[in-house]
Amino acid sequence: MQKTGNIFKRLIHLGCAGLLACVVFTQGATANPIKATATGSVTNLPLPRYVSMKASEGNARRGPSLRHRIDWVFKRRDMPLLITAEHGHWRRVEDRDGLGGWVHYSLLSGVRTVIIEENMLKMYNRPDPASQVSAALEAGVIARLGKCSTEWCQLKSGGYRGWAPKSNLWGVSEQELRD
Repeated sequence: MQKTGNIFKRLIHLGCAGLLACVVFTQGATANPIKATATGSVTNLPLPRYVSMKASEGNARRGPSLRHRIDWVFKRRDMPLLITAEHGHWRRVEDRDGLGGWVHYSLLSGVRTVIIEENMLKMYNRPDPASQVSAALEAGVIARLGKCSTEWCQLKSGGYRGWAPKSNLWGVSEQELRD
């Protein structure tokens, strides 16, 4: 029931005219992708993959051109996004709620960021909950992503650095390792 409700919320939010086209568009939404299963036809980079917004505002369109209608406007610089498809200079992206559309590649950056999913998430000096807490971050805060082990990621936000459990972050996949 909840999954159906989410699809209808997306349909209403996207303002879709045809139910079939909208269902196809929303079926690609993933909360946290398991593994890159393909490569982009333009960049030859893995799909899906995470990026961030370079601009402070960017239009997400129904299709990959300026002629397509704007369905969504991203208004947060450094927001992590998931690229799910490529076409020419356009990338189909989704936010953590699975909403999005086609965005021009010049609005995106390879700089990795994450969104904090848990309120007052503790960052530790080391990837160990027994180490000293360096800061606590509110839900919705965007942090720069550093190194990641199997369970922990190093973050930087608001002048603070520390390690946080990967399970409380959106913008990094569960099995992703970073040096």
